[in-house]
Amino acid sequence: MSTSEKDSTGAKEVVDSVHETPNNGASSGELDAAWQFLDSHREHAEASEPIDLAALRRKIDLRIVPLMFLCYTLQFLDKVILNYAAVMGIHKDLKLAGNDFSNIATFLFVGLLCFEVPNIYFLQAVPAAKWLGANVALWGVATACGAAAHNYQTLLISRVFLGIFEATIAPSLMLISSQWYTKSEQAPRFSFWYVGLGLGQIIGGLVSYGFQHMGPDAKLAGWRTMFLTLGLVTVIVGSCVFLFLPDTPMKARWLTNNEKVALLKHVSVNQTGIENRKFRGKEILEALMDPQIYLLLLSVVLLSVSSGVVTTYSATLIRNLGYDPKRAALMNTPSGAVSIFFTLFVGFGIRRQSHRWAFIIACIIPAIIGGALMSFLPTSNRRGCLAGIYLTNAVVAPLAIFYNWTMANIGGATKRAFAAAIISGSFSIGNIIGPQTFQARDAPDFRPAKLAVMGTQAGCAFTTFLLFLYYVYQNKTRSNAKENEDAFMEPESWARMTDKENKRFRYTY
Repeated sequence: MSTSEKDSTGAKEVVDSVHETPNNGASSGELDAAWQFLDSHREHAEASEPIDLAALRRKIDLRIVPLMFLCYTLQFLDKVILNYAAVMGIHKDLKLAGNDFSNIATFLFVGLLCFEVPNIYFLQAVPAAKWLGANVALWGVATACGAAAHNYQTLLISRVFLGIFEATIAPSLMLISSQWYTKSEQAPRFSFWYVGLGLGQIIGGLVSYGFQHMGPDAKLAGWRTMFLTLGLVTVIVGSCVFLFLPDTPMKARWLTNNEKVALLKHVSVNQTGIENRKFRGKEILEALMDPQIYLLLLSVVLLSVSSGVVTTYSATLIRNLGYDPKRAALMNTPSGAVSIFFTLFVGFGIRRQSHRWAFIIACIIPAIIGGALMSFLPTSNRRGCLAGIYLTNAVVAPLAIFYNWTMANIGGATKRAFAAAIISGSFSIGNIIGPQTFQARDAPDFRPAKLAVMGTQAGCAFTTFLLFLYYVYQNKTRSNAKENEDAFMEPESWARMTDKENKRFRYTY
């Protein structure tokens, strides 16, 4: 029996068993929670009253996207304030020496990376929205605790815990976004919440500038007050996410049953499901054998080396051009504007034209140019070096597209949770490598680190193109059969199949 015949037979068995005993079939974990909802609300699915999808999208956007945006803004801001604390006297106050600062920046991502593995389980065992809200509040506590650090070790511990609690941010936002939107709609929404990174850069510079004006008689140093204030704000936002972000579209109190059915019908074309809590180990094995996972992982690692440089050392690089600490903080704010521009550019560009791979490379090219300007221009050329630092921030935007690609092209609840954690973890690997390219012996030019920006971006462009070729090849080997209009009400449309098992699945590129 051929593979396709096995798949169709397996799907038919699921359909038959569900039609005979719907509850048993659903509880067995073979079907998504969305089908259970649709099966119990067939009268709404068959209703003739049309739903305005554009109005429904706007309603969802207003309820979902702002909370995700705040989460991502604060996760970047809580990380990047270490960058600004570097020009606010943290070295002197904590007696940091040698590579202590680089190690502190690195171990945040070590904590993040280590928790990605257990995070795979929690992402499937616990509703993503609740898990996200709890972790946002906890990393706010970790950020605030950084204000109490009195030496290298205590600050290091607070940053490790910050990394542990931030481990869920990207995978949770990826999974939540994919529940509410089709593949083409996901790209701009991923960009909306990812714009929080650029805004975090801008706010970070302004906040740092403001806290540097605290007088010498203040009970807390400026950087300590900054840590405490932002930590408390994060706790408040985390509590709001926990209380107000729905676990799934089916549990959204602000949607009518007709709207829920219309939304599920709309997103059923993704063929990736909404929620299924049953863990399937064989999906992990499939992911480990899937070439796209490794290409995505390698691409994100290469991309994130430069991201680690931008996150941790941009203010230091600007200060080394001869600016005082206050001015260095302000001069770093245009980096955020560059990040926002390219993030929105790729988000809306993909919504209109698709071709994710081309937009990724379009952002990498300016980043390579920025790396070249930083590497080969003398520090006496302030304008040229500043332009290089700013252009490097274009590299921030493609990460949102890799996140979107992961959710769009991977089916199966366990496999998607695993992939989300792995790709997020690969971002951590790049950010571990990035700060370590800054060695004390290379100060003040840090030429090796600047050259690393160029090399890793060129490598990312190459692996992105390979990923594009892989998806084109896979689509040519798959069925071109089209779904009928009412396919969303059929159990096989919500059967728990991975992208490999579902021969009708089409990869986007």
